[in-house]
Amino acid sequence: MNTIPMGTAVEPAAATAAEKLTARLDRLPMTRSMWIMAVLLTLGGFFDSYAIGLIGALGPGLFKAKIFTATTVSFFGFTGFASFVAVFFAGLFVASLLVSYVADHFGRRAIFAYALLLFGGANFMMALQTTADGVNIWRFISALGVGLELVTVDAYLSELVPKRVRGKAFGLLQAMNAFAFLIAYILSWQLTANAPFGFDGWRWVACIGSIAAIIVWWIRLGLPESPRWLAQQGRMEEAEKVMAGIEARAQAEYGRPLPTPEPPHYQNPRKGSIAEIFSPRYRKRTIMLVLFNFFQTVGFYGFVAWTPTLLISKGIHVTESLEYSVFINIAAVASPLLVMLFADRMERKWHACASCLAIALFGICFGSATTTGALIVLGAALAMSAQWLSFALHSYQSELYPTRIRARGIGFVYSWSRFSGILTPFFIAFFLRDFGATGVFVFVAACMAAVIVSVATLGPRTSRLEVEAIAH
Repeated sequence: MNTIPMGTAVEPAAATAAEKLTARLDRLPMTRSMWIMAVLLTLGGFFDSYAIGLIGALGPGLFKAKIFTATTVSFFGFTGFASFVAVFFAGLFVASLLVSYVADHFGRRAIFAYALLLFGGANFMMALQTTADGVNIWRFISALGVGLELVTVDAYLSELVPKRVRGKAFGLLQAMNAFAFLIAYILSWQLTANAPFGFDGWRWVACIGSIAAIIVWWIRLGLPESPRWLAQQGRMEEAEKVMAGIEARAQAEYGRPLPTPEPPHYQNPRKGSIAEIFSPRYRKRTIMLVLFNFFQTVGFYGFVAWTPTLLISKGIHVTESLEYSVFINIAAVASPLLVMLFADRMERKWHACASCLAIALFGICFGSATTTGALIVLGAALAMSAQWLSFALHSYQSELYPTRIRARGIGFVYSWSRFSGILTPFFIAFFLRDFGATGVFVFVAACMAAVIVSVATLGPRTSRLEVEAIAH
């Protein structure tokens, strides 16, 4: 029985082909072709975030069309906007918990492509519905594609990008996500008040995302499978072929011999199972990530998904709420770009804690603000903090499990974010109805405190470490 601890460095002469391959991948410089692969992967994140951005962006249009109401008569009322948010998170929950294993079984590339097609088709069908039930059913189905895509993107990106720039790569992913939110709000702002060709503006916003998703699906067909995943599956001939192509392109662009690989780290070649995330080696980080995911949802979606609705509650007109949301989300795009400057210099767990603290403080100030200027400035600060938090979550959880169970581990802990997302809109609607925006953000601040305590006390160090080394 092999007793070598996971993540232990091994002598190159004694290393397996799979261990040598991952060391070769981590020594690569981030040349043009490497960044192109990273950008193509982040395009998947764009449409995932576009779908999530529709939560807030479509709200005013759905209110105008009288399909949903802003608040609910009963706590779990399904004619209120909260149900539109909840069914989306229910779909994400099912995809994350029950379907994410397919990315570990069938590979990152295939699932990455088909999940986007599912989202595009279901989102288009949603745009054709005229009742709350019809919209909710297709929103749930589109969420299945989004949920699977989100899990796969995190695993795929962490495996393809060298360790020293993983933080920057996830910063780029988050910038693409923030840009998607901005596009969703710009389209809603311009189209909600109109009905081009007799078609409600909110329907155009949904359809545009579907058409663009199909185009990007075709563009991304050239992405290679993750060589780390192929090696873990014992498909070394395929892994070497993919790796040789990546190295050849990198060396041609680098203009000189590639750096010498560092000593490889031991990798357990056995097949993984979901039960492994509860083993003594991973139990503490699994508990930490469950708490992180469950409570961060309130901070991120408690503001991002409800921005126009919260502004309306402050007396802002429907159309103006979308206009102000655009300004707020322009600032949000800048946040990940700023984070990229220090993403790999600051330990990942402290990114999470600092961003939660910022959300709590800015949120309470937003809840008590009364002037338009203060609402926009504080809203922008909140949106930037929320994007920072999302960067911390996605980059951190993608590093904490070995390749053989990475997608399943991410899927399980991420499902708690989705479960929380099912409940959060009803709590937000309740606090907004009975206590106003201030009550909403006191609730948000309490949840952010729970994230800070759990990550600070239970979270391991990961920055600039090989993912195999983190797995010990």
